[in-house]
Amino acid sequence: MNRIIFGCIFIVLSAILMSCERQQSANVSTNGAGGNSPTDAYKKLYAAVKAKDPEAIKAVMTNGTLEFAKANAARTHQTLEQMIANGFTGTTFSPELPQIRDERVNGDMGAIEVFNSKDNRWEDLPFIREGDTWKLAIGEMWAGKFKSPGKGQAQKDAEAANAMSNNVIPLNANINGNFRGGGNVNVSNRPVNGK
Repeated sequence: MNRIIFGCIFIVLSAILMSCERQQSANVSTNGAGGNSPTDAYKKLYAAVKAKDPEAIKAVMTNGTLEFAKANAARTHQTLEQMIANGFTGTTFSPELPQIRDERVNGDMGAIEVFNSKDNRWEDLPFIREGDTWKLAIGEMWAGKFKSPGKGQAQKDAEAANAMSNNVIPLNANINGNFRGGGNVNVSNRPVNGK
């Protein structure tokens, strides 16, 4: 009996160890622009913003995002480098790599949620695969060319909380009362006295 228990524990621990190794190898970033996943692309964006490297920041942004940045820079009388300095997201203000969750991918469209510690909320960031790499797609989102790969966890949580707060049971009773006028008042859609 003890051998069976120890054998099961060994198998479970081996599976956990193999899973951790796969996760670590999946988190290793690749050289070049963008990344192999939206999460990988965000990590590169964060590192580029922290390094104050405008060329590396541009490398993880889609062409549409760069055009969007150029247009906004001209409108606000800033340089392109000033416009993209924070990577179009408040999450990069975090002193350490922020928490990332809920990666969703549908074809060439992807999204992740990144925790914005400054605003104490989750940001749902859009990504598009350009060529073989994922890149931040703020420009495409503003132009209406980005199609969300699905609701993020924060949106699902907000909808669930809203649904829970709307659990008021509607009054659907047949209330009859005699009033000075002597008549009955029916406040439901059902007939009074079966009529």
